[in-house]
Amino acid sequence: MKFIQDWKLLKTKLREYRIEQIFNQKKTLPFTLQQYEQDEIILLEGIELKSLLFLVEGKAKIASNVETGKSLLLRFVQPFSIIGDIELIRDVPVQSQVKAVNECLLIGLPFDYIKQHEINNPKFLQTLLEHVSYKLQTCTTASSVNLLASVENKFASYLMSTISPEPDNNFGIELRTSNIKEIADLLGTTYRHLNRVINSLCQRKIIKKDIDSIRILNWTVLEEISNGIRYE
Repeated sequence: MKFIQDWKLLKTKLREYRIEQIFNQKKTLPFTLQQYEQDEIILLEGIELKSLLFLVEGKAKIASNVETGKSLLLRFVQPFSIIGDIELIRDVPVQSQVKAVNECLLIGLPFDYIKQHEINNPKFLQTLLEHVSYKLQTCTTASSVNLLASVENKFASYLMSTISPEPDNNFGIELRTSNIKEIADLLGTTYRHLNRVINSLCQRKIIKKDIDSIRILNWTVLEEISNGIRYE
């Protein structure tokens, strides 16, 4: 992670997502601009978080550690998303691991400032309520998927949540297969079982697996297999 001292970019992102309108605009807020590289850990479960984070560029993966030491996929987040709202409200350590799927840009605002100046701000509290409610909805969906869906259903949902069909989205065209073991852990299955599912989808010409990547060939069928469910 690196802090970016680019006030023009910061102002652009604040205006783009109307973040300043959430707060008391009579004050100069101590925003920071943070950049994370692809696959970089943004937050580790259990650490103390000191700033509320606004995701304004890129996509991040949220996962929860389970007793086996593995992680279980909860959802993907993309702009505009708030990270750290539960930790702020309940004054608890980070509840889930957050990892950058691709290069991410986040705006931070210290908890100390929020508690001193904004904690009774109706606009701010309304925004937090909207985001927390949405998280509850997506986590409920993810829990149902993780408990009830087949590995094929879950993997299809994972692919549809991760890969974008837009040809100008380089990240979305392919999924690197170097992390198949990690994906299996996130979906609550074994590497061997997931490989069987991948081979089956390849034989049916729904996806194509090369040495180090997966490409979706038939979006329509994959959508049917996913049952329209997304980890988002």
